[in-house]
Amino acid sequence: MTQLVKDKVALVTGGSSGIGRATALAFAREGAKIVVADINIEGGEETVKMVRERGSESIFVKTDVTRAAEVEALVKRAVETYGRLDYAYNNAGVEESPQRTTADCTEEDWDRIVSINLKGVWLCMKYEIPQMLRQGSGAIVNTSSIFGLVSFAKRPAYTASKHGIVGLTKAAALDYASAGIRVNAVCPGVIRTSMLARVWAGSPEAEELANASSPTGRIGTPEEVAEAVVWLCSDAASFVTGHPLAVDGGWTAK
Repeated sequence: MTQLVKDKVALVTGGSSGIGRATALAFAREGAKIVVADINIEGGEETVKMVRERGSESIFVKTDVTRAAEVEALVKRAVETYGRLDYAYNNAGVEESPQRTTADCTEEDWDRIVSINLKGVWLCMKYEIPQMLRQGSGAIVNTSSIFGLVSFAKRPAYTASKHGIVGLTKAAALDYASAGIRVNAVCPGVIRTSMLARVWAGSPEAEELANASSPTGRIGTPEEVAEAVVWLCSDAASFVTGHPLAVDGGWTAK
């Protein structure tokens, strides 16, 4: 790809590491200006430094996506800084740990996971979309998961939140298709991130089993998900909206 999003403005939540950081860097490579948001200040500022080293403009805004006022301020800061908001990648999320059956999931864990993963995506769109409506265009990508398409045992809250993102994405896509705003989701499979490392802590055989269960024989990288996000935002995907795109090495095709 060559300068797919040149001079556009992209917002990335959960941008301090993993898929968020990889996507910020992919947007930078393709010519965009990047607004990085996260509750992790050190990691977010490091991502901004990496983007700038690649020749693109970038700022960091500390943001808790579960708080409406902070999300509203994030979008306002992006527009004040760069004049517009062309793309939004709503990626901030947390894993379910410890893993429990549905009846054993605590109310505290349920509320935390659903608030960050699902409510956070909704709040981001709540404030991103009005700006895009004023512009008459925009593209949004939300991070779901293969858990938004299928499920496994002992992940009730995470599965519910990620299925919810797929449904929310489709609803928003229909709401704004005629207004020039596209809304899609990426559904990553097993991807080598710090979140995965936390899930696999104390289980050295987990990666071997994951590689063996993948049709491609390996787990994915954040950069591979980032490429899908940038494509979905770009005009190359101009007729794609309301779609949950699996980036999983064929896992959900089994």
